[in-house]
Amino acid sequence: MFLARHIAHLDLDAFFVSVECLRNSDFRGKPLIVGGSGDRGVVAACSYEARSFGIHSAMPMKLARRLCPQAIIISGDMEQYSYYSKLVTSIIAEKVPVFEKSSIDEFYIDLSGMDKYFGCSLFTAELKKTIFNESGLPISYALASNKLISKVGTNEVKPNGQLEIPFGNEKSFLAPLAVQKMPGVGKETAQLLNRMGVETIKTLSEIPVRLMHNLMGKSGLDLWKKAQGMDNSPVVPYREQKSISSEETFSNDTIDMQFLQQELVRLTEKIAYELRQQNKLTGCVTVKIRYANFDTHTKQLSIPYSSADHILISTAKHLFTALYDRRLLVRLIGVRFTHLIPGNHQINLFEDSQESIRLYQAIDSIKNRFGVQIIGHAAGQRR
Repeated sequence: MFLARHIAHLDLDAFFVSVECLRNSDFRGKPLIVGGSGDRGVVAACSYEARSFGIHSAMPMKLARRLCPQAIIISGDMEQYSYYSKLVTSIIAEKVPVFEKSSIDEFYIDLSGMDKYFGCSLFTAELKKTIFNESGLPISYALASNKLISKVGTNEVKPNGQLEIPFGNEKSFLAPLAVQKMPGVGKETAQLLNRMGVETIKTLSEIPVRLMHNLMGKSGLDLWKKAQGMDNSPVVPYREQKSISSEETFSNDTIDMQFLQQELVRLTEKIAYELRQQNKLTGCVTVKIRYANFDTHTKQLSIPYSSADHILISTAKHLFTALYDRRLLVRLIGVRFTHLIPGNHQINLFEDSQESIRLYQAIDSIKNRFGVQIIGHAAGQRR
């Protein structure tokens, strides 16, 4: 017998901005921008009032100022954003059987089967209230039969909205929406479809599947399925324990501090690159030292979510300095990232200039093309 799924997508409204409004109520109802303060900085987040002027995330700050001269601009506090993200995660974890943390401010919840006992609609509405009462943060949600429909639904009712799309209404719900609102349809794909006269998801759903496959390959087939409202992807249970790590056992035990620092930088840079390739951020860094007598010690530090080399290397160096206090020969060092969540380096836009963001993108592009070892920080290069 077929069991209908009940999947809720929850999205904290203008998350960075909402946190700032909690900290300073004077910001409420005003065009607020979180981002780099200089002309070469970029917008990390903005309030809905600022968005009405055409401002959006990743826009150069110089342009944002021109569009809205009266905007309030603040640099942001990643430590606070990480704190509130973890707070909301803990609230959800206490209330639901299975949930997926899909970014710092988004969650999927699988409530399948709970309709027999609690009523999924009532449960999700109560969860929304609980999150607001315990964190002070507004959150929107949509409840549907799959992740795709719930995600699109949430985007349609933000800010501070809620929506339920009944089973069987998936295709009709999507039909009038612009193709740009379909997850996975970027600017180039939207332009291609628009040139074909495809402006709504309804029109997209009526294109023969074979034609979509010939036009766009596998991605065309996936897009056709989405236009039908079909999505069987599971809610992936959130696990804090997932990690990315690397360690090095030396052929000769050493006390050469320059060499040890060099290896530490190399290892950290290596797994930071892996982190970005997986589109993840880490909230905790651990450094391990094993001495020549095989005594092994670790030290960890929770940090604001990041995937940036300069932040992670600095943290690893700090931990190593605090950990290495015995002045014994070292046999092994290692670095591990835990508390991983989906996300990318754009989350740290308020710390970076456009140049530094492009530098990270260029470095990763070179590594993708020519190999991880082809380029790196000078401090991590083996002599």
